[in-house]
Amino acid sequence: PVEDRLARYRGMQTELGSLRLDQLVNADSVSATVLAEATKGAWLEFAFQFETAPPHKLLSIRIEQAEPPSAAESQSPMTEREFLDSLGARLDNMSKNDEFSGAVLIAKNGSPVFQKAYGLASTEFGVPNRTDTKFNLGSINKIFTRVAIGQLIEQGKVRFEDTLGKFLPDYPLSDARRQVEISHLISMTSGIGDFFGETFDDTPKDRFRSNSDFLPMFDSLPLQFAPGSQRQYSNGGYVLLGAIIEKVSGESYYDYVREHIFNPASMSNTDSYEADVPVANLAEGYTNSSADHSMPRRKNIYTRPARGSAAGGGYSTAEDLLKFAIALENNRLLTPAYTEWLLTDAPPDPQKTRSAGQQNTGGPQGIGVAGGAPGINASLEADFSSGYTVVVLGNYDPPNTERVAKQARKWLKRVTKSK
Repeated sequence: PVEDRLARYRGMQTELGSLRLDQLVNADSVSATVLAEATKGAWLEFAFQFETAPPHKLLSIRIEQAEPPSAAESQSPMTEREFLDSLGARLDNMSKNDEFSGAVLIAKNGSPVFQKAYGLASTEFGVPNRTDTKFNLGSINKIFTRVAIGQLIEQGKVRFEDTLGKFLPDYPLSDARRQVEISHLISMTSGIGDFFGETFDDTPKDRFRSNSDFLPMFDSLPLQFAPGSQRQYSNGGYVLLGAIIEKVSGESYYDYVREHIFNPASMSNTDSYEADVPVANLAEGYTNSSADHSMPRRKNIYTRPARGSAAGGGYSTAEDLLKFAIALENNRLLTPAYTEWLLTDAPPDPQKTRSAGQQNTGGPQGIGVAGGAPGINASLEADFSSGYTVVVLGNYDPPNTERVAKQARKWLKRVTKSK
């Protein structure tokens, strides 16, 4: 809503001050990226997206922290030891300034070369985070849902072109039943709305205990566009994929991913834990999401559901996410053709073969996923070509972990240059 956006922008202005345009980084007919300096010292990159047709209205703004032009990082090669020392120093400083709380794991060819935890899992009891602490993943759970639906498609139980109505004939919206296909849900081109909104905000969070509990938040809303005509991020679409997984498999979504993804990958510390069930070594989430960031951090108990869904909200550890990346790379969760589909979005070709670390298309050789919400932030990046995996999990607001992962990614580019 406009008022919420304005409140967020006003909060940013309070935190950053006014902005001075430094340079136009790039621009074309539908986008522009600029570098700006805030009066309170921060440098920011603004990426604007515009409509293709006149009057070219603004569609979105992405804002990320940036380095000042005069302090642009050297692109000269660095050793792995130099990278790890630099990363450790950066994290120590962030933790000292209470800018980061979480766990970080860097692995090379599946073996950890850096593991360290920072901050507190429980502020009230003074319990420190550990390298094996369980953190909320936010939307990273979506990749588990995508693996699950891929498995069912491989087995011939689901087809990309199947409609929503085939599996959920009682879904309230007839247009969605007839027009939305499985492929639309996977690619977020379905037009299905989100479950976040006023209804979700006004609903006590302890009422969200199963994947189906999220459906009433959006299942009567009209399609936002014709399926396949646009792409728009949709948590609702992935909740529906979870419902289809349940219908086809005869298991709850949670049981299915535990049995067919987490167990085969040896991810023994990954699950969708319920908020009021005590779980050992699990981090509380702490948020400072007030508009001007002037309030002390609070627990995120009133913003997160009692249990996550197929769209996100489960828990895992840094080591378990490394195990997931290894299992995916080695085709232990999907056949080679469907592993390539997951990694590249290329249509699966059963005639193709794919060995670990290699792909048959020009797509990205690895995975990069992140999740975030108040008091929740998580990042997983695995580059199968270089062998490096970066896992950063945290219990502060975004972009807490994403800043760390982004910096690690920049430095790793310099490490790979030195090979």
